[in-house]
Amino acid sequence: MMTILDSKGRLFGKLNILDFCASLVILLVIIGIFFSPGSSGSAGLLGTKTVPIEVDLVVRGLSVRDPQRLVEQGLTKGGKTHIIIRNQPYGEVKIKSMEVFPRNIIATLPDGKVMEVDDPRQGNFSTDILLTLLGKAQITNNGPVLGNSKVKIGMPFELEGFNYNFKASVIDIRIQDKS
Repeated sequence: MMTILDSKGRLFGKLNILDFCASLVILLVIIGIFFSPGSSGSAGLLGTKTVPIEVDLVVRGLSVRDPQRLVEQGLTKGGKTHIIIRNQPYGEVKIKSMEVFPRNIIATLPDGKVMEVDDPRQGNFSTDILLTLLGKAQITNNGPVLGNSKVKIGMPFELEGFNYNFKASVIDIRIQDKS
């Protein structure tokens, strides 16, 4: 009569029980990785529609020597820039518009009124910029998603190009409905 487990720990005299258990664990892990459902990655975005969006960004106090040269050589209207959202590269998006704001200060007049005037200081290398970017986003129940990152007002975007790399903050999102 043949025993199920012999004195050397083998099943039916041929297969080591430890090897069998290890093989079973590996098989269950492989099945769990490839066949178990999950909401990670892009599978969570199935059934969503992709629509064009406009994202307004504000850059406050960008240190740049010549803002006009930055506009001419890097951030041109109709050009493209790379964006990074939450340390995840998204790719290139089109620049719809860009506006460099003059530096102003608040001045108090002798009669107590307050007015905004041009900053008279020389050598002030601080610039404020308003950018509008065009992209394509998936619309989910939680809002628009660029790449794998949600886009919300107040989020920082990192813009990168040939001669620049800086952060901007989202101040408006407009979803272009293509129903």
